[in-house]
Amino acid sequence: MELLWGIGRTSTRGPKQGLTVERVVDAAVALADAEGLDAVAMRRLAEGLEVGAMSLYTYVPGKAELIDLMLDRVYGEQLADMVARSRAGDGGWRSRLEARARADWAMYERHPWVVRTAGPRPILGPNELAVQEATYAAVDGIGLTGHEMGAVITLVAGYVGGVARGIAEVAAEGETETSEEDWWAERSAMLDRVFDAERFPVATRLASEGVFDGDPDADDYLANEIRTTFEFGLERVLDGIAVLVDARTTTP
Repeated sequence: MELLWGIGRTSTRGPKQGLTVERVVDAAVALADAEGLDAVAMRRLAEGLEVGAMSLYTYVPGKAELIDLMLDRVYGEQLADMVARSRAGDGGWRSRLEARARADWAMYERHPWVVRTAGPRPILGPNELAVQEATYAAVDGIGLTGHEMGAVITLVAGYVGGVARGIAEVAAEGETETSEEDWWAERSAMLDRVFDAERFPVATRLASEGVFDGDPDADDYLANEIRTTFEFGLERVLDGIAVLVDARTTTP
């Protein structure tokens, strides 16, 4: 908590002049973005910063604390994105809440590792709390109770985070030896042998309508399908919230 809020004694024992907690966190975020969260090891980080591995512990106690610092750093990006999108909207609650959702989505696309680290407990850093405050303000004064405001925020954030796991899985494809195309090619012959149109009539009809074909112009079929699903689902989530808001604000 002291590191997150910048409170407490600043270490002066680092062997390289100018090394700071901020530089350590920046390097860790860049490494996680490039190679995944598993690549973020104290020794590997020290090599990139050209310091001894043990010296990093004078700035950050360990990897668990480092991850919290990394999360709050990217939450700062998320907050700035959310504010910019809100200003560009029409000022209504829906555009403000959509701005939060799209800022979340952009954060997950930039930093796929975040979906693996964000747990049920908050880290209670300044940027995380600022994002929460801005989101509460987005739905404040529209007729919802405090509990409903919290539930609406959890619903939107949970939806985006759930779909974003697909983005993280696509990003992790590079860590395996089998591409998406090769995976399907290896199974298509057997699938053709066992698939029975009479047993799966609805799937057969949908296939004939091209439902599973995807966008032929998309560079990445799977990633494109995930983004299309996100757009469709976000509209439905906001539509459902609109029903609740209307019910609270309509006079009988």
